[in-house]
This record gives sequence, structure tokens and C-alpha cells, in this order.
Amino acid sequence: MVDPQMGTAELNDLLTMSGLEVESCDPVAPPFSGVVVGHVKAVAPHPNADRLRVCQVDVGTGALLEIVCGAPNVAEGMKAPLATVGAVLPGANPGETLTIKPAKMRGVESRGMLCSARELGLSQDHAGLLALPPDAPVGASVRDVLALDDEIILIKLTPNRADCLSVLGVAREVSALTGTPLTAPAIPAVAQAIDATFPVTITDGSGCGRFSGRVIRNVDANARSPQWMVERLERAGQRSISALVDVTNYVMLELGRPLHVYDLDKLQGCIDVRFGRAGERLKLLNEQTVDLTPDVLAICDASGPIGLAGIMGGDSTKADETTRNVFLESAFFYPDAIAGRARRFNFASDASHRFERGVDFDNNLAGIERATRLVLDICGGEPGPTIDTVARLPTRAPVRMRVARAQRVIGVPVPATEMQSIFERLGFGVASEGTGDAQVFVVTPPSHRFDIAIEEDLIEEVARVHGFDNIPAGPPLARAAMSHRPEGERSQHDLRECLVATGYQEVVNFSFVETGWESDFAGNEAPIRLLNPIAAQYAVMRSTLIGGLVANVRYNLNRQVERVRVFEIGRVFRWSAAVDDGPLTVRGIDQPIHIAGIAYGLAVEEQWGTPKRFVDFFDVKNDVLPLIAGRAAVFASAQHAAMHPGRCASVSVDGAVIGWIGELHPALARKHELPRAPIVFEFVAGPLLGAAVPAYEEVSKFPAMVRDLAFLVPEATPAQALIEAIEGAGLAFLKGVRVFDMYRGEGVPKGRKSLALRIVMQDTERTLTDPEVAAAIDRIRADLGVRFHAELRG
Repeated sequence: MVDPQMGTAELNDLLTMSGLEVESCDPVAPPFSGVVVGHVKAVAPHPNADRLRVCQVDVGTGALLEIVCGAPNVAEGMKAPLATVGAVLPGANPGETLTIKPAKMRGVESRGMLCSARELGLSQDHAGLLALPPDAPVGASVRDVLALDDEIILIKLTPNRADCLSVLGVAREVSALTGTPLTAPAIPAVAQAIDATFPVTITDGSGCGRFSGRVIRNVDANARSPQWMVERLERAGQRSISALVDVTNYVMLELGRPLHVYDLDKLQGCIDVRFGRAGERLKLLNEQTVDLTPDVLAICDASGPIGLAGIMGGDSTKADETTRNVFLESAFFYPDAIAGRARRFNFASDASHRFERGVDFDNNLAGIERATRLVLDICGGEPGPTIDTVARLPTRAPVRMRVARAQRVIGVPVPATEMQSIFERLGFGVASEGTGDAQVFVVTPPSHRFDIAIEEDLIEEVARVHGFDNIPAGPPLARAAMSHRPEGERSQHDLRECLVATGYQEVVNFSFVETGWESDFAGNEAPIRLLNPIAAQYAVMRSTLIGGLVANVRYNLNRQVERVRVFEIGRVFRWSAAVDDGPLTVRGIDQPIHIAGIAYGLAVEEQWGTPKRFVDFFDVKNDVLPLIAGRAAVFASAQHAAMHPGRCASVSVDGAVIGWIGELHPALARKHELPRAPIVFEFVAGPLLGAAVPAYEEVSKFPAMVRDLAFLVPEATPAQALIEAIEGAGLAFLKGVRVFDMYRGEGVPKGRKSLALRIVMQDTERTLTDPEVAAAIDRIRADLGVRFHAELRG
């Protein structure tokens, strides 16, 4: 198909460097010499042995050689390999050799040896002599006659290159890599001789996109496959089975087109391609019986399933030595409908290996025509018309590639003209838009390339065909402008340092979690579910980090670690708001980065200097304050699905809630077998990456005026509200206000509480007077009284 005019070693290197890794390259036969084509002229019984024959063999020297032979198939007129005296043959063990010498066998001298395939190291067949073609020249070297100096190249393909699972596919690659013209096999249409057809329907077009076929009557199923076909199949790793099966295997290896042959007389009704139904069973060609399920695509007729689509045919309709009429199948099955099914039934096939990776959906008819021609040449027969049923074929969407970006990614300025030539040599449809740095190629992949979907795929094609050897190897070079990070910005690593400094250790948990965790820890009843989870307990994507941290605590407690402080920074996944896009409603996925932590056990390690005390809300609140980096944060009582209803706070910065902190809900602590409820927190990481920039403030040399006031306020009034009211009162010399005491009990009316505030006032220009301070206090009292019904406690 293609002759690149290069040696085998050079070709192997070219294929490997272009992404088709050559795993091995071995000769089709081991080294041997002195073996020629012998023509058996006469065969006579051995005078002293019943099982031996004395043969007169012509090797083209003008004199017949007398050879003693015990092969049962030796016959007058046949041609077979003859190892002459002095010939060197492969030994029984690797590395050993055998030299042929004159020998007397039961009194008769033998001057050479007629050879079987095993004695030449071609196969394990030792049933008789290796029969050579009748037209083999007498005396010629057997290595030349059988092309035994050929080499078998074994290519290790990546799963995305299913187009190279054929000789034609590799030839296309070699043609594109070397620029050598490709001569694909000529496949003329075979004229029909009869009108016979067989009906076909496709019920499930989502699994089967196309089904082509042809009836051929009066074939000789017992015909022998020609030697050239047997040799090519064997060298490609396929055992010759029968002429009909050999033809389908040959076309599959030649064109990458899997085929199947049915015994037409065993088919009932019509062929229907559909998914299996509960309770259906099928006996396969390998004699294994499988149970079908609704996700397994099946070939059926009126009797039920007769084959696993794209995997293996059924035993009930197989062609055998009694077959006279056949139906050839050539179909296209979608990879998603085939992938994984063969492994589920604990076997694999050449067809499933190809279909689950993607088979050319445009060569169905070519495969039928090629197979028909071979069947007629070998088995005879009368072909009917080709039928072609199309349900739904894949669309080949054009892919855009920016020339400038391709050059930047590859690292060398591959000319745009060369890029276009590469695409054309690969058989891609290509159009160009724009010029210069704005030039873009719009590339349409051919039907046999299922791996071309995004711009990076095209860049890879350009790089490998251009040649990785042509891309100079140099030290890494970063053409980057060194810029400083603004003082008001932090990195995720800075957040880690904040928590590590307070005694926390970082953990990394799976993004896949149990379904129940989403309900427990996030109140999420509609999580993002995985289509193919790696395990049953990892069925959904997490929308909170808390579940994994609780599991970390439980893991440590089970190993007698009683004090745990861990945190995690990672993505969470949740549905974004639906967007109306014309006839479709598009629902995306948000993936923000969160930072969360958990504290369990003693507030400090047990010691003599500090009373034993378990960690509480305020301990962890103090731990997370460095994350907020000096910005004004508001902690307000709130409700969270994972936290205690009365011991939970939302955290707001600049009016927006950025996280929560609180004690784990008691019910969840019991459910997850924790003796005590830990304290947990979770923040959106983005807002925490900003930090308050230190600003200069003049230090006053005048004394501060401090007033402690205790107010009686309704029980539901938060202390934060009083602080915000005082700070917003517009007092020019207010330096600060904070709560230093809260009291409930004797002397405080029921339904109210006492909040003690420390108010600090100071001016930078002068000492404040008592009347000024008293006026400010009166203003605060009046304001709080109106807004919160606050009363100054006596």
C-alpha cells in the first residue's frame, strides 16, 4: 500500500517517534540455511522399516538425491523444503542449531532431510512435510520462496488510535509521515448474480448507526484458504480456521472493518439490532452462555438474540462445514454501546477491541465488497445485492486550530504551509481563515479518526508528523515578566500557613463521597452523580468538605488519637443556576475552592499548668481569625445543615457570607460514632485571598477616656448589633468598642440580658473633657434606647 524506501529499523524509529510505539520487531522465521525447494520424483517403501519411505528428490542440480523420510504426507510430485547436507537448522532449544549430515537409516543412506514446519521453526505443526506451492522453482531457497526474511512489527497502540488497528491504517500513517503516495486496495463493486436479500431493521439507533449486508448463495464452505492468505493471517497473529472465517479476519486486518458471517438458512424472520431484554440468554461462538441486560446491544432475529453486537456472534447461526448460503454482516456500532461489555462477560474479541475504540463508519460497503470478492474467489457462490440500512451516523464537527497557538505550544515556528500539508496528508478536510498571527485552520476529521475533537488534538498531529526529532531539545526557558504580588492579595499557601501555625495538619480527601454525606453535611438532596463511580461509596461529587473531615476524625479515633486538628483546601461541586439557551436549558457546574477544618478533643494537650478542657466554639473562632486577615468580619447566629442549631455562626465580610463555624450537629456526631461533637468551619477560599492592607494611623499622646456601660437589652438582641450602632453613630473621637461581659440571672428581668460594653474615646489633638465624654455617652444611650430598647443598668 505504501513504499517509503527505508529500512525496517528506520521505519520502526519513525513510527515510534510519531506515537505508534514499536514494541518488537522479529523475523517471521528463525535463522537457517541450506534449505531449498525439493521436488519429490519417486517414493518407495523402505526395505527395512514399515514407516519409512525412500524418496528420490530433485533439487535442480541435475542428479536426484536419495532421502529417507517418515512423514505420512510425502507423495510423488509434491514440493517440500529439503535441508541439504551441510544445512543449518534451528535446534530444539533457543540458541541451539542442528547441522545436517549424511546418515544411514536402517541401512539406507539419506543425503538430506525433508522438513516439516516445526523443523524450520515456522510453527509447531509436525504432522507432515510443509507443502510448498506447486509453482515454487526447484532448487530455489525456501527463505526466498516463502518470504521468510520478512519481519513482523508489533505496534503498541494507545486507545485513541483505533484507526491504526489495520494494515491500511498503518499505511496511511506511513504515507503521511514520509510523504510517500498511498495506494489503497482497489475494491470494485461486485455485480449481483441473484436478487436474494435478507431484511434488516435497527430498533436502537443509539447503539447501531449502520448495518450493511449481502446474501451469497451456493458457497463451498469446505474450500481451503489460499496459502498466501493463511501465511498473512498467521504472521498477523490469526490462526486459520475456515475459508469463510479467514476472509472476515483478513478484511478486518486489512481494512480495519470487522465482519461476521451468518448461515443464511439458520436465520429466522429478519435481523433486528436492539438492546437486550431481561431474561434473554445467548450461547456464543466460544460456547459461553451469557445473560443479556438492557444495556447490552444484541443482534436478534425472530428466534431471539443471535449475537452480541460488535463483540461475538452466536452459536445458533454460525457458518460451518455444512453451510451453503451465507449472509455477510458489516455494521457500525457506537463505542459507548460496546465499551466494557466484553470484559463484563470475562472475555475479549478482536471485534470488541476495535468497536469500543471506534471503527470507520464510512467503509461498511467497502468491507462487504472486499469480503464478497474473496469469498467468490475462494468458495465460489452467487452474490445478491448489497443492503445498507442507516439509522444515525456520527457527525464530524470541524475543529479550529490557531496557528500562533500551535507554534507556541510546540515551541518551534512550524510554518502554516507545512501545517496545512500535514492535515492534507492525514486525509483531513482543511480550510484556512485569516492571515499572519490571526490565521486559523478549520479542520474536519475523516470518518476513521475518532480522536480529533479539540484544538490540542490538532496541535499534537502537527507536532508528531513534523517530527519530535525536529523539535530542538533545550533547557526550560520562561519568558515571564517578574511582578510583585499586591500587598492586599494572598495565595492558598498563605491560608495553609495560617492554619498550620495554629496547630492544624492538612489532609487531602476524595472529591467523590457517599450520597448520604451530601444530605447530612450539606442538606443537598440533588447532588451531582457520577455515571461510572470507582466504588459504590463514591457515588456523588461533594458540595462540602465537612464530610471528609468528620471521616478523618473517626479514622484517628479508631486508632486511639484523641486530639485531632485537620483542615483541607479543595474544590466542591454543585449545580449552577440553569441558563435558558433557546430550545435548551443548560445547567452547568460550579467548582469553587473551599477551605474547611475540624477540631476535636482537648483544647490543649493535657498538662499540669492548664485545667483539662475540651475545645469549644470560641477556640476555633480564634483559630480562623488569621484567615480573615484583619478585615472586619461579622459573626452572626445562623443555621447550617451540619451544625448545632444554637451553636453555629455565619461569617460575613463586606456584607457577604463567606463561611460558617460551629459545633457539629449532635445527631451527626452520634451517627458517625463520635463521643463528642467536634467544632467545624468551612469558608469559600476566594474572599479569603484578600487581606487588609496596614494603614498608618497617628498615635495620640493624649490620655484615652474609658467608659464601661452595662445595658439591659432583649434576649434576642445580638451584641454585634450594639457594636455596629455605636460605631455608626458618627463620634469623631471614638477609638473602639467591645463586649467584655454578658450576664443573665438575679437582678436581670426575664427575657432580657445584660451586655457590658467598654467604650474608648481619644483625640490626637487634645485631652477630651468630661462634658464632651458625657455628651457622647448620653448620645449612645439615647440611640441604643430607641433602636434596641436598651436600658442602662444601675
